[in-house]
Amino acid sequence: MTFKTIHFTRGLLAGASLLAATLGASGAMAQSKIAIITPYLAQPGTQFYVESFQAAAEGKDWDVNVIDTAGDVAAVISRIEDMVTQNVDAIVINVDPSQVAAGLQVAADAGIPVIGMDAGSDPLLATNVTSNGYAMAAETATYVADRMGGEGNVVMFIFEAFPPVQVRGVVADAVFGNFPDINVLDRVTPDVSDGGIADSRAKMEAILAANPEPGSIKAVWAAWDQPALGALQAIEAAGREGEGIVITGIDANPQAREAIAIGGNFEASVAQDFAGIGAATADAVMRVLAGEELKQRVTYVPTKLITAVNAAE
Repeated sequence: MTFKTIHFTRGLLAGASLLAATLGASGAMAQSKIAIITPYLAQPGTQFYVESFQAAAEGKDWDVNVIDTAGDVAAVISRIEDMVTQNVDAIVINVDPSQVAAGLQVAADAGIPVIGMDAGSDPLLATNVTSNGYAMAAETATYVADRMGGEGNVVMFIFEAFPPVQVRGVVADAVFGNFPDINVLDRVTPDVSDGGIADSRAKMEAILAANPEPGSIKAVWAAWDQPALGALQAIEAAGREGEGIVITGIDANPQAREAIAIGGNFEASVAQDFAGIGAATADAVMRVLAGEELKQRVTYVPTKLITAVNAAE
């Protein structure tokens, strides 16, 4: 082999190495950075959304960063600002958009799309992927009203700080208000920092103590499963499960399904398609990154009523 041949071969190899390095760098540059920001990762529903999103992201050239502000809604704003500074390609939020408007505006000014994952509607969101909270609340509230025979006291567990849950309470109030002999005994907002079960149990224990007569409480309507489970624990601990107090929740998480399947006081919940919401959010992100302007400001994913009949399915 001549010197010229060796020199030429080395040149080809060097060129190939440079090309590979360049392609590798461009490939890395092409990777889309996605941030998911939520203060509610302690909630099972949010965990399922996030896990489903991450599963849908597999196989895509995405770098997904999940940020949990651990109940601190205000901190979401600074985390959004951090992600804008890091020049992410898209942001997903699971929080009331009206409470983080300053952060959303920063993202909008930077041209970074923000998608809601069971958040709430807002002009600064490309879309909000969620379940139909109006329909879910109407279904469980009418279930309760029917089981109460249209009369008696009901305890409501609500959470107005989060739009998808807030609307459920509004609808349930409207349903109960249509029955003149149904009285909302109390509207309870539990502390959700630990998930919501413990504080819901404590608050329900106090309500039971204040209303000791059998039949004085006919039902507990909860805007999501954690308070329903806490109320169930309180009723059982007080030895009042035999009074037939009807409990309903929303989400149909595994713990709720197990309680419903037993056939006790916890009678019904509505199963949100958490996997479907996470996957649909990932699809929305993919479409936005491709330059599509989403026409649907809200994307609804179907739900299903769960009772003892189908709780084990």
